[in-house]
Amino acid sequence: MSEANVKGTENKIYGFMKKLSKEYMILIALLIIVLVFSFSSKYFFTANNFMTILLQSATVAIVAIGQAFIMLGGNLDLSLGQNVCLSSYVAAILIKDFGINPWLGLLLCIATAMFIGLINGILVAIVRIPTFIATLGVMNICTGMAKILSKSATISNVSSEISFLGRGYLFGIVPVSAVIMILMFVLASFVAKKTVLGRYIYSIGGNEEAAYFSGISVKKYTLISYVMAGACVGVGAVVLLSRLNAVTISSGNAYEFDAVIGCVLGGISLSGGKGKVVQALFGVIFLMVLFNGMTQLNVNPFVQDVVKGAVLIIAIAIDVLRNRVKN
Repeated sequence: MSEANVKGTENKIYGFMKKLSKEYMILIALLIIVLVFSFSSKYFFTANNFMTILLQSATVAIVAIGQAFIMLGGNLDLSLGQNVCLSSYVAAILIKDFGINPWLGLLLCIATAMFIGLINGILVAIVRIPTFIATLGVMNICTGMAKILSKSATISNVSSEISFLGRGYLFGIVPVSAVIMILMFVLASFVAKKTVLGRYIYSIGGNEEAAYFSGISVKKYTLISYVMAGACVGVGAVVLLSRLNAVTISSGNAYEFDAVIGCVLGGISLSGGKGKVVQALFGVIFLMVLFNGMTQLNVNPFVQDVVKGAVLIIAIAIDVLRNRVKN
């Protein structure tokens, strides 16, 4: 092999490694943290614990898909967690108090979450209220509505018929909720990469003005992104409700922030138009592994909250610096 061919091969390998470390840095970080906790706790590196992490990740990761699409479009949704809570209560009340078919109740759960997403989309895309203010207001409305409907009471023993969605296992090994999570990410990645809808959302997030002048209906596709996020919230609420077989006023608490952290850790930019949906999955799993490991090491829960805030700030700082370097 000639020297030129050798150099060309080396350049290709270097380019591949550079791209891998840049786009999937979160995977490298995930492997490192798994190794650290594996040596720190004898209970961490076990099949049961990894299944537990998957169960803990499923609902947040599904919600993070919706946050990812909204962030790719250059926006944010702070109401996702309380949307999970309200839509779960709607389903639980309809199933337990009104006796409707549990499967119909789950469909209405998703429909409720999509309706809340539609409201967010109208406020942001049509009325043009800043995304932070609009979704913060809707978050508080969802919180209030959930308390009104439930009188802040826990609804338990909703339905054993649907429990396998959240607590069942395929072949006695793989959680059904994890399978739902993976299928959702496969579908979301296809939509983001291979459809006109995905390309338009990327374009709007990259440069809204340029997207508008190129003929893309910014209002329409921004609205659609919020409805899609609502659908993801609905599926996440279904998984959570079926896993707990109950709903409390704290269901979905802070999911919106966990979703943001997962997305940003995975490389999805807050400025919009950059990143891959599947990276949100790795970011959420990293977050769940981190807190699972700290719990096993008996780290104070209040300290864990401090760590979560620090992780969010660090992730956003990296995103800001990355964009500053590119510009």
